Amino acid sequence: MGESYTEQLVKQKTSTQTMLKKAGLIVALLILVIIAMVIPVLVILPAFGIMGVWYLWKRWSCVEFEYIYYNGEIDIDRIMGREARKRVFSASAKEMEVLAPTGSDQLRPFQNLKVYDCSSNTGNKTYEIVAKVKDQNVRVIFEPNDEILQGMRYYAPRKVNL
Repeated sequence: MGESYTEQLVKQKTSTQTMLKKAGLIVALLILVIIAMVIPVLVILPAFGIMGVWYLWKRWSCVEFEYIYYNGEIDIDRIMGREARKRVFSASAKEMEVLAPTGSDQLRPFQNLKVYDCSSNTGNKTYEIVAKVKDQNVRVIFEPNDEILQGMRYYAPRKVNL
């Protein structure tokens, strides 16, 4: 098969929790503006409030996951607000326990593990990887494309159940 490299970007659907956070920010900002109108000395308070709300809004407005696959290694990064990138998960195909579609029988023994959801939450077909991270097994839910799945199957055929 030779060398294999694939990148995939998945944008996460805005969750209800994120929408509630945004609504709370707007309410807090309105309260600060009303306080500034009642007590004119506190005009600086809404200015800092607006800057804080803008920063948090930008950070929560766009969450994306980037899957990077290279020769049996999978890295998943979380990108917040199209600026801040943080590695969520990294594993080798040979080190993982299993890779299977979400809800399959191969994942039953691993139901009580910590879960990292790196999917778009749009209802697309998801897969789960069970692997060891910092001496602890975890489940990672993600939406790989066919090239990533076939590459993982090539490096660990007994562990990949498609």
